[in-house]
Amino acid sequence: MTYHFYKYQGTGNDFILLDNRKNTIHLNREQVALLCHRRFGIGADGLMLLELQEGFDFKMVYFNSDGNESSMCGNGGRCITAFAKKLGLINNKAKFIATDGEHFATLEDELVRLKMNDVNTIEENTGFFFLNTGSPHYVKFVKDIEYFPVVEEGKKVRYSERFKKEGTNVNFIENTSDALFVRTYERGVEDETYSCGTGVTAAALVAAISGKSTSSNSCAIQTLGGRLRVNFNRISPRHFTDIWLEGPATFVFEGDTLLN
Repeated sequence: MTYHFYKYQGTGNDFILLDNRKNTIHLNREQVALLCHRRFGIGADGLMLLELQEGFDFKMVYFNSDGNESSMCGNGGRCITAFAKKLGLINNKAKFIATDGEHFATLEDELVRLKMNDVNTIEENTGFFFLNTGSPHYVKFVKDIEYFPVVEEGKKVRYSERFKKEGTNVNFIENTSDALFVRTYERGVEDETYSCGTGVTAAALVAAISGKSTSSNSCAIQTLGGRLRVNFNRISPRHFTDIWLEGPATFVFEGDTLLN
């Protein structure tokens, strides 16, 4: 069967998007993994289906590049919003449903702002933090982040006794002169990605409670793939509301692919 696909990226975090409003696309794990494969497929960190959902502009169904349906993807949420506009479903605002619930988004050219879920639980341990921003995230401050062995150290955490069953994303962060530099090892991709939306959101909140955010109610973020910003309202030491992930969501190309 031939599928028409669209490719988007948000600060280097890239996705295959399929219009499934007619509910005719049913992909298995192996097919999703093949499409996302960077040698034998289109190549992407993940794949999304845009579907219809009563009461919402659309529904977001997200799969990691290993083919498994996954939890929320922040950059994916921004990209599928841009995709919905390209399809003519929305203008400059969107309300959609994802695996972690309802989301709102606004668009201005290629800049997409996505409202994330409130966070009121941030676990602090010796040397790291753990929280859920739609997906689970381990966050740790490090030095010399540009040279840090993200994949090697990320795997150790992701497959540690505590996390190996459900998995976790692993974020290493460091303050630079004008931003919080974030590098992420993503579960389901099992590698470092150029950017992770829920990861930079988690990193920004950790920076805030550690007194290392770039301002009192927002944090400028640098990733390997570009710049993002996380805005928030801190109503108590570890309770955040009105969390918005802001950055570019860019159409790359579209085409047709044949799957058996």
